Amino acid sequence: MIGHLTETECKGFLKKEIVGRIGCSVNDETYVVPVNYLFDGNNIIAHSQEGKKIEMMRLNPKVCFEADDMKTLKNWRSVIAWGTYKEITDDTEKWDTLHNFVNRMMHFKFSETALPPEIMPQRMHPRSGKLKTVVFKIIIDKLTGRYEIEDE
Repeated sequence: MIGHLTETECKGFLKKEIVGRIGCSVNDETYVVPVNYLFDGNNIIAHSQEGKKIEMMRLNPKVCFEADDMKTLKNWRSVIAWGTYKEITDDTEKWDTLHNFVNRMMHFKFSETALPPEIMPQRMHPRSGKLKTVVFKIIIDKLTGRYEIEDE
């Protein structure tokens, strides 16, 4: 059976998951990239180093976000959100947001590249020197979800 998720189910799903994909587009180029995130009930919250996705979202803040849980080809859920990219620049809000993000991710395994910025503030990128952490949210305008559950 294939069906639609309600808005409440979509939001519950986004709260449970931690990895999604951001789609952004500038001129004739589209870019889709995975990110760790948290959902605060209204917005997708993430952080990243400055690079291609941040540059593109700054130029065109209209983005798409997708998260899914694929157990099998007959048992999956997927949520897509359309919204607007907004950088968090206020120091207090940025600190609180990163604190909430780290608290959410604490029980998941960190890798060398997935460390929160406050754990390794002097991290260096091999091509460009120090990386600047950008904390941002996607303010959701539209939310849809689908699922498939194998009939028993």
